[in-house]
Amino acid sequence: MRYTVFLDRDGVINQDSPNYIKEPSEFHFIAGSDRAVALLTRAGFDVIVITNQSAVGRKMVTPEVLEAIFDKMKQGVEKCGGRIRDIFYCPHTPNEGCSCRKPEPGLIFQAKDRYGIDPALSCMVGDSAKDMMCAENAGCGLNVLVRTGNGEAALKELEEKGFTPDYVADDLMDAASWICEQML
Repeated sequence: MRYTVFLDRDGVINQDSPNYIKEPSEFHFIAGSDRAVALLTRAGFDVIVITNQSAVGRKMVTPEVLEAIFDKMKQGVEKCGGRIRDIFYCPHTPNEGCSCRKPEPGLIFQAKDRYGIDPALSCMVGDSAKDMMCAENAGCGLNVLVRTGNGEAALKELEEKGFTPDYVADDLMDAASWICEQML
């Protein structure tokens, strides 16, 4: 049985923007995040990205342009020897009430159904309280909050809710190293 690591995109893999990432030219890896995905790949994990992308629902980016952004991310990871098995995204706006927008577990359940993943044998890495609650709602075995992106604000929000992540990492490389120690 292969273990799965679910990664949020914005603020975990790439630098986030309050104006959304709307073009491939706006996608920039957080230092070392591409190598962190390669580390997870070499360790034998399946890496799947799950991400809220309401810019699609807001008509700020087309699905085709979003795919081009994803392609840039995948190619950057592949240059380091990593592999992203798949990407699942929610195109809906927050007020649409869908089951795929994090903190709902729909994206993880889609991956579970497609690949036969056991959420209990998976780990979610994110930079928001929504990411951590998504992991909890899906029954993920581990959850890791990274301090990059919105991580510091999320840590405070989670503390107020009485929720403690399994690990708080400085960045994705720190998270990947900890995951390898815990799950292998």
